[in-house]
Amino acid sequence: MEKPAWLFFDLGSTLIDETEAYAVRVRETVSGTDVSYAQFEAEMQRFYAQGSDGYQEAVSFFHLQKTPWRSEPEHPYADCRAVLEALKTRGYRLGVIANQQPGTVLRLAGWDLVSFFDVIAASAELGMAKPDPAFFYWALNRAQCDPQNAVMIGDRIDNDILPAENIGMRTVHILSGPFAAYRPSFDPSDLTVSSISELTDHF
Repeated sequence: MEKPAWLFFDLGSTLIDETEAYAVRVRETVSGTDVSYAQFEAEMQRFYAQGSDGYQEAVSFFHLQKTPWRSEPEHPYADCRAVLEALKTRGYRLGVIANQQPGTVLRLAGWDLVSFFDVIAASAELGMAKPDPAFFYWALNRAQCDPQNAVMIGDRIDNDILPAENIGMRTVHILSGPFAAYRPSFDPSDLTVSSISELTDHF
């Protein structure tokens, strides 16, 4: 892949490990119902493997009520800081394009990661969200970067890969988080890796 100027990252299940946050949400969703954690988890994973929002689909399947997402259990993947440091050292400008709850910058600051990013586009603060192309264009305009000179890195084909490619960005698909179970016969991304640590082999 020809060297781009900018690398834009999704956050959840890309740089940030949401495993425990998902577990907390499932426990709260099934609490006080006749649906067990294991039953809900099995249906959720079945839907994720089909490329759907497994949590939302499982809630509908069991006729339950959604519970709020809790960000407190989230934490960066163990290799996150080392990867970001390596990419910055190699001269890349880094940004975030992510669907997030309010407070993204504060969370990144709490993890001592905010200084790595020159542009942070977070849905709650901007009032738009992926896969809306306007969201991607906002970040690119803020970066003063043409789409062809930027890469979108994320775990979701529907929210990260396809909308970014549709506006001319290059893409990296990370096989992490619950959507890693979705393996379509054709992966539209320019590059697919199993973890963010592999990014330093390509950039």
